[in-house]
Amino acid sequence: MPNTALSHPGIRYALTLLIALASGYLFTLIHMPIPWLLGPMIGTCFVSRLAPSAKLIWPGSLRNAGLIIVGYAIGLSFTHEALRVIAGQLPSMALLTSLLLLFCAMIAYAIAKLGGVSFPTALTGSIPGGLTQMVALAEETKGIDLTVVAFLQVSRLMMIVVFVPLLIFSPLTGAEHAAGLAVATVPTTASGAAATAWSALFPDILPYAVVCTGLALLGKKINFPTAFLLAPLIGAAALHLAGLHAPVLPSTVMQAAQLMIGCYVGLMLQPENLPNKARIVALAVLSGIALIAGACGLSYLLTLLHPVSNATALLSLSPGGMDQMGIIAHEIGADVSVVTCYQLFRTFFIFFAVPPLLKALFKTLSAAKNARAT
Repeated sequence: MPNTALSHPGIRYALTLLIALASGYLFTLIHMPIPWLLGPMIGTCFVSRLAPSAKLIWPGSLRNAGLIIVGYAIGLSFTHEALRVIAGQLPSMALLTSLLLLFCAMIAYAIAKLGGVSFPTALTGSIPGGLTQMVALAEETKGIDLTVVAFLQVSRLMMIVVFVPLLIFSPLTGAEHAAGLAVATVPTTASGAAATAWSALFPDILPYAVVCTGLALLGKKINFPTAFLLAPLIGAAALHLAGLHAPVLPSTVMQAAQLMIGCYVGLMLQPENLPNKARIVALAVLSGIALIAGACGLSYLLTLLHPVSNATALLSLSPGGMDQMGIIAHEIGADVSVVTCYQLFRTFFIFFAVPPLLKALFKTLSAAKNARAT
């Protein structure tokens, strides 16, 4: 196709979408985690670097729409039952989550020292269970290398998806596939609710759409952290807890939202600028192993604090996603409610507490650096 044709924005959008769809489908076929996020992210990044003449583009407005959709979906996980379980084990959840994040900060310090990257970059890349959130935060924060953050987050996610199931079915936990249980084949949300058919979305989705979109725009205007994700999440959770029926989005909508985010992030990545490539790759692998080992240690502490099985404890504290850990818990007959609520608590803690804490920390570090320079 001649370059004159590629100069038309519509064709460049269409080409980007085609690459994203092909990449997402390929990642689905090879059973990669979150294929419609990672596939478009890696596919568009690869093609844009391999063939820069293609001039791939993706509007930020579509990325923001994807974040609003993801925020709504996560907000629905906040149910009254989840609140009751969290309230019953809140001190343990707060303690173990804080210890996990402290351990991540120690890993990030080692990555920064050995890998030649800034501590804010290493720390943002080391926070567990928040790929979308941390990448969005990295984009908003000055001085953070988005490519390094995305690489650290994605590499850790891959290791967790591979190694945690192996640990669960190892002699360490003694877990076995539960008789009569099978992984659900119906698309579900993190909270376990079956996905809604398109025809059942309306009119119940309309008040959520208005509130989530309005709060996202308001949050952006007042500089709320990662406004297009957190503000809709808060709005959806509030309406859901108030008793307003919330339809679960069809799986195709969630896949589309992931694609919209993945394309945007993929075109922002610059792997050729990854500093100390071999060293960063080695550190990413070692840090992933260290984080999984730390989660194993904390899971043992959880078994001492509460009468839960080794498998339930490990799945509760594994730095992965609620959906993946919940599916494994269901398959082996672990306590799904405990697993989901520990994962949910960490997710909300990372979403609400971590961004302002990180921004305050980075501001302090920047002020101290400037003071030393003068």
